[in-house]
Amino acid sequence: MRILRALMSNRSIGKLVDHYSRFSPSPLSMKQFIDFGSENACEKTSFMFLREELPVRLANIMKEINLLPDNLLRTPSVGLVQSWYIQSLLDILEFKKKNANTEEVTADFTDAVIKILSRHNDVVPTMAQGVVEYKEAYGTDPVTSQNMQYFLDRFYMSRISIRMLLNQHTLLFGGKVQVNPAHPKQIGSIDPYCRVTDVIKDAYENARDLCDRYYMNSPELKLEEFNGKEPNKPITVVYVPSHLYHMAFELFKNAMRATMELYGDAMEYPAIHVKIILGDEDLTVKVSDLGGGVPLRKIDRLFTYTYSTAPRPQMDTSRAAPLAGYGYGLPISRLYARYFQGELQLYSMEGHGTDAVIYIRALSTESIERLPVYNKSAWKHYKTMQEADDWCVPSKEPKDMSTFRSI
Repeated sequence: MRILRALMSNRSIGKLVDHYSRFSPSPLSMKQFIDFGSENACEKTSFMFLREELPVRLANIMKEINLLPDNLLRTPSVGLVQSWYIQSLLDILEFKKKNANTEEVTADFTDAVIKILSRHNDVVPTMAQGVVEYKEAYGTDPVTSQNMQYFLDRFYMSRISIRMLLNQHTLLFGGKVQVNPAHPKQIGSIDPYCRVTDVIKDAYENARDLCDRYYMNSPELKLEEFNGKEPNKPITVVYVPSHLYHMAFELFKNAMRATMELYGDAMEYPAIHVKIILGDEDLTVKVSDLGGGVPLRKIDRLFTYTYSTAPRPQMDTSRAAPLAGYGYGLPISRLYARYFQGELQLYSMEGHGTDAVIYIRALSTESIERLPVYNKSAWKHYKTMQEADDWCVPSKEPKDMSTFRSI
C-alpha cells in the first residue's frame, strides 16, 4: 500500500490518466487480428501500435475505477488492483519515446508485456474479493449495486480486450512459442479454422470429470451439428478457442449440477443436448438440460456478479483464487460472447429445464471488439442518483380488500 500511495500522490499519474482517457480505444476486428498475424507479422508494427493503444485502454478504465465509492477504493484488494494498473501504465509509457527500429527495444517491450500479463493474472478474483470486503463492511444499497454491475461489466470487458492484445503480441513474438501440433495454423490465440464441435466436446469432458468426482456420476452428451453453408463439412469459424471453451465449460457445469441435484441418486440421468448451427450471419450453440429450470425472476440475477449459489471461497494469496462462489461464471462468460459482438442468453422453464444459447458472428469482418469508452455518458451513469420506479411494486402480502374505498 505504501507503493500505491506514493504512486497516487504523484500528480503526474493523474495527468497521464486524464490525457490518455481523452482518446477512444481503437477496436479491432477478428479479420484484422488474422491479417496482421498471418503473413505480415511484424514485431515493430505491433510494438508501435501497442505503445499507443494500451495507455488509452488502461486510462479509460482507470478513470472509471476512480469513480467508485471511496470506501470501495479503500479496500485492500481494490487498492492492489489499482496499483497494478498504475504500474502497467507506467511500464508501457517507458517505451513512448524509444526507437522502434532497435531490436533491443522491441525485445525489452515484449518482456514488459509478459510481465504485465503475469502481474494482472489475478485481477478478476482480487477485484471480486474487494467487492466482498466492501459488502461485509458497509452492506449494499440499490444505487451502489447498480453502479457496481455497470462498472464490473465494463472493467472485465476492458481486461479481456487488453489481455487479447498482450497475448497476441506475446504468442507471436515471445521467442519461446511452440506450435501446437493439433492446431498448427493458429495465429496467436486465434484459430482461423476453429472446429467448434471439438471445443464443445473438450469443455464437456472436463466438466464431466468434475461432475464425476463430486457426484460419482454425470449426464451424457447428445450433440447435433447443422452446417447451413456447407452441409457436408464440419463447422469451423474464425474465433478464440479459449473464449468458446470458457463459455461452454461454464454452461456444462451449470447444466450438470442442476441435473444431478434434481435427480439425486437416480441410476440414469437425462442427457445434455447440444445443437451447433452455422447460418449466414450467426454461429449458434444451444446447450439444453432437464435440470428443473429456474423461475423467471431469477434469470437476470444469474448474471449479477454478487450472486452465487455456491459457497464463497477464501482468498489464497499463495495461488490464483478460484472463481467458484463469487458468482462470476455466467456474467464473465457473457462478456466473452459479447466481446466480438456475440451474445449469451438463458431461456428457462421452471419445473422442466434450461436452454443456454451462445451466439457468435459467423463472419470475421463482423467480429469486432466491443470496448468500453470513458466519456460524459459513462461519468453520468456513476453520478446520477437512482430515481423512484415509475411502475408500482407489488406487495408480497395481500391487502384486506375491505380497507379499499369504493370507486
